[in-house]
Amino acid sequence: MTLALRYLFRWFLLTALLAVVTGSAVALFLRALDAVTALRFATPWLLWFLPLAGAAVAIAYARAGRGMERGNNLIIDAIHTPGGGVPARLTPLVLVGTLVTHLFGGSAGREGTAVQMGGSIASAIDRHLVARLRGVVPLGVEERAAFLQAGIAAGFSAVFGTPLAGAIFALEVLRVGRLAHGALVPCLIAAVLADQTTLAWGIQHTPYPAVDGGAAWISVSVVVPVVAAAVCFGLASRAFATGTHALGDAFARIVTRPWLRPVLGGAIVIALTLLLGTRDYLGLGVTAPEPGAVTILSSFREGGAERWSWLLKGVFTAVTVGSGFKGGEVTPLFFI
Repeated sequence: MTLALRYLFRWFLLTALLAVVTGSAVALFLRALDAVTALRFATPWLLWFLPLAGAAVAIAYARAGRGMERGNNLIIDAIHTPGGGVPARLTPLVLVGTLVTHLFGGSAGREGTAVQMGGSIASAIDRHLVARLRGVVPLGVEERAAFLQAGIAAGFSAVFGTPLAGAIFALEVLRVGRLAHGALVPCLIAAVLADQTTLAWGIQHTPYPAVDGGAAWISVSVVVPVVAAAVCFGLASRAFATGTHALGDAFARIVTRPWLRPVLGGAIVIALTLLLGTRDYLGLGVTAPEPGAVTILSSFREGGAERWSWLLKGVFTAVTVGSGFKGGEVTPLFFI
């Protein structure tokens, strides 16, 4: 067996179990997310309990151990300094916390949950299985970091059905704009296998409209607006990230007790909903039960979004995530 084939086989052996477990966990998460979203659509009054739900999740995180609320940052730190690992209890915590957020109307995404689940599962496999196989498949410090990145790739890929994007996300997550090429092979293997595992469980990802522009895509009339739009996308994303961090800092300064922050955040979400007279900016924002509601899918149709829909979704999500509710930010950014 050549050195290259041996390298590929070794990483396939290491990441296959990780990918299957992570893909299965994400499949369970997506089915549960669909169920709680449908329940929220059917029982709108659940929104009134959003502050209490947030407080309950915050208390659960506090009792689970310090640092657990750091979520993605906890995994990134573990990649930078392998050895401490990511607690296995992060998986059920973030899973339940995100489902609670969506059940009661918080505006959040789903990729943060899948990424944290993947990192937590990778760390658990490293501690309890790979550690016993040191003589067969020994992992050095850099390889243990790559294994955690593979868990991130598996989670992102499985939740969206995008293996290539999942692998690239995991490679970029440590240093934005720079790829950690050393983890390319394990991230690709984990991303592809996790995606296939999720599909094997019968998960149907959101069907976005397909557009075939043909040769027209290289015309000036298309390229110039796309470039201008890309600049706007970047500025909006930067504003969203800055605003979310600023709100998080503000909540921390104003409210000293962590469990009270989502209470305040939930109250603000309720107030904004009543003020605007619409529930379009709650939850994932992919679909809605009301005809004419603004969603990601409606935005593909002319007149499917209001002029300030992107800003309102950004505000709802920044308040939700910034105050301590669990979930992700990528799906709301798709909306934006």
